Amino acid sequence: MERHEILAAMDELKLYGMRASFDEIAGKGLARRDEVYPLIAGLIRAERTHRQARSISYRITGAKFPMLKDLDTFVFADTPVDGGQVRELATGTFLDAKRNAIFIGGTGTGKTHLCIGVASAVIRARARGRFFNLVDLVADSDEAGHAFQSEAGHLFRREAGRDSNLKPTAFGIVSSGLDG
Repeated sequence: MERHEILAAMDELKLYGMRASFDEIAGKGLARRDEVYPLIAGLIRAERTHRQARSISYRITGAKFPMLKDLDTFVFADTPVDGGQVRELATGTFLDAKRNAIFIGGTGTGKTHLCIGVASAVIRARARGRFFNLVDLVADSDEAGHAFQSEAGHLFRREAGRDSNLKPTAFGIVSSGLDG
């Protein structure tokens, strides 16, 4: 098979990661006089990396965040927020217990930033997620969202009794056992 036929076959098979790195990997391998197996292994690694990156990008886009934020840019020093607890949430272990996360606090306390930071970390690691503000959450009437609405409403009503300036931010994460 000629080079152009190999590249065409990779396109046809949707092996875009392999195709993008083919010349570099083949060129280096031939210069080092590698065996065929290390060349194939390099192409497979390139394809796997490409697919994982595309999958993460797809899941992040599907989460419909109003903006992208991460936990590294949040300043925990001047806030009552427990950084350790937030970082634990970012591992996604709460998904194993089939729990939701709801951020409740006053205006300007960083709820949205933390919510997006935790959700994007969990999405990058293993799951699908969706960002909601309270209005969208309450308006959602599907059965899957009903339990989440019930929990969100209960917590919000309890906290709102203490502080009338509270505004909740919520996100939903669906554990799907994704590998990439």
